[in-house]
Order: sequence, then structure tokens, then C-alpha cells
Amino acid sequence: MNFRRFAFSGLLAVTAATPTLAKDWKSATITLEGAYAPWNMTNADGSLGGFEPELAKVLCERAKIDCKLVASDWDGMIPALNAGKFDVIMDALSITDERKQVIDFTVPYAATPAAFATAKDSPLAKAAGTGSTITMTSGQTGVTEIDALKAVFKGKTIGIQAATVYAKFVYDNFGSIAEIREYKTGADRDLDLQNGRIDLGFDDAVYFNNAFEAAGGAIVFTGPEIVGSIWGEGEGLGIRKADTDLRDKLNVAIKSALADGTVKDLSMKWFKVDVSPK
Repeated sequence: MNFRRFAFSGLLAVTAATPTLAKDWKSATITLEGAYAPWNMTNADGSLGGFEPELAKVLCERAKIDCKLVASDWDGMIPALNAGKFDVIMDALSITDERKQVIDFTVPYAATPAAFATAKDSPLAKAAGTGSTITMTSGQTGVTEIDALKAVFKGKTIGIQAATVYAKFVYDNFGSIAEIREYKTGADRDLDLQNGRIDLGFDDAVYFNNAFEAAGGAIVFTGPEIVGSIWGEGEGLGIRKADTDLRDKLNVAIKSALADGTVKDLSMKWFKVDVSPK
């Protein structure tokens, strides 16, 4: 995630919804997974909380839109958006060229690195590059730091959340030397990682920071953090291609929240780092 999130299964087979007449957009429904803390989570009372729900409140107020937040399954979000079940996806959704073929995006509101994680007492902890950051572009190969990890991770089991940009990265770079295990949610993967049922996980770094805290320090980063255009342009709101008027309203709100430091303040609250796109 994100930048999290690859193409959903069968993404290119999904047809965009039929264009509709321009709307005034006094109200809109936003979907989130509700299970990707601290980006978004489901509170004990059933409400949605986290960085994105709080940012959504700000954006909707500035756009003068009455927004309803609903939870839905990650792997069906884009088809459901184009089917008209809701109006906006806000779930650490990376802006990628592949996704742009079937949906539109706002400007990004966040940009985050990704990294591997493993059990604290694992022999894979502190793999080469741990504590450093590398920059990669889309489709880049022959990266020295990644080749070093391949040698160490050969024959291991790597857990990833299905249908994410991170899943694609792991399959492309480690699919030939490691067993890749897919999970419906990051939390399911993290539980197996903590209990030793898999050797490694790969995901959004700020998501993992929260997972480490939830695991009581039993899980740690290993290898370098990875940034760059390999994760797309950043995380943005997913919008139907026909709804350019809604996109434009939300773009103005996002730019305003970035300019006045609101995004920075919320990201420091939830992530302890500034995830504002640079």
C-alpha cells in the first residue's frame, strides 16, 4: 500500500461505468477497507477511524460535500466503484498507469515507502541494507540491494496482501526463488508472520510500524526501505472516469489540506512521520 496496492484481480477486464451528466455533488459515499491501520480501521463501536477517515472529513467539509464512509473488501473495490456502489475509494490506493485505464484519480494526498518485515528473532533480521533507503523506478531490474536480498531470501516464504502494488513487486522480484503466500488482509499475514508460519512479509512501511506496535515488538523491518515511482505517483482517491466534477472538487480540497499543513498534522498524529507527497 500504499505506495501500496497493485491492480485488483481482473482489473483490465473491468469496464468503466457509463458516463453520466454532471452532478452538483452535495453528497458522496466513500469506501475504505476498515482494516489497514493506521490508514483506516474499524473502531469498537463499528465506526471508521484512522488517518484517512479523519482526512476525509476535512476534504468533504472543504469541498462542501456530505460524505458517508462505508467499509468494503479491498479486492472488489474498483469493480464496485464502477458499478456505482459508492463514489470514492480512499484506501491507501496507489495511483498507477494500469489503474488509470479503468478509473480516474485525484492528486495524491500521501506518499510512503515499502519494506520487508520478519520476526525479531529470525535469522533473516538485519538483512543487507536494513536501516537504509533505496529508490526504484517502475520495472527496474538489476538493483544490487534487491539481488542481495534474493540470495538471503531464497527458499523462504513471503506473505503479501493480494492485489497490491507490493504483491506485484514481490512476484516480479522474488517469485522465482521464494514461496509467495497471498492473504486477504494485512492483519492475517501479520499473524502468520508473528507465529512463524511464514518467514517474511512485505507491505507499506507506515502500516508495518503500526503492526509492529500491535505485535509488541515481535516483528521488525529487515532490508532497505524502498521508495520511488515503482509504487506509482502516490496514494490518491479513486473516482469513476465520468465523475470529473467530483474529482475536481476533491483536488481543490486536497491541495488546500496539503498547503496549510493539515495532511502533515494528521500524518504525524497517525504515522509519526510526514507522508505528504513531495
